[in-house]
Amino acid sequence: MAIKKILTAPDPFLKQISTPVKEVTKDIQVLMDDMLDTMYDAPGIGLAAVQIGFPLRVIVMDISWRNEDGKKEPYFFVNPEIKVKTKITSTYEEGCLSVPDQYAEIDRPEECEVNYLDYNGQKSTLHAEGLLATCIQHEMDHLEGILFIDYLSNLKKNMIVKKLIKSKKQSSKERIVA
Repeated sequence: MAIKKILTAPDPFLKQISTPVKEVTKDIQVLMDDMLDTMYDAPGIGLAAVQIGFPLRVIVMDISWRNEDGKKEPYFFVNPEIKVKTKITSTYEEGCLSVPDQYAEIDRPEECEVNYLDYNGQKSTLHAEGLLATCIQHEMDHLEGILFIDYLSNLKKNMIVKKLIKSKKQSSKERIVA
């Protein structure tokens, strides 16, 4: 499998709305495998295809791999649709591989139910709660061109974007010098 480059804000590609996948083919499975390898390498707990340059409705995640036993339990979601969200919310400090080293507390529904196609193209439904529900909603936002910083005030969002731009400029200068 291959590690892909993760796009970072304010890359306009991240604002694209992802298109549905017609069917889960071998190519889509290879994409999901590459996404998983990229996510683990970053390291992160979720990744949407658009974050690596493929504006398709595909998400991978694994909230368990950082547990003490280190056992990986990946999820693969193709064309996910949230059918039910609770009115009760929970707050998590979210980060994002496309918004490196930036974090903010975001309120999201505590539970959700999502319909999707799995790794083999089978229709599936998952009832998620807690961190898994938050992660699903965060990654599904990517499919709509939404980053977690879009939930923040314009002032906070602009400060984060400026930091990211400055960091990109800094790292490109360091590469030239090296």
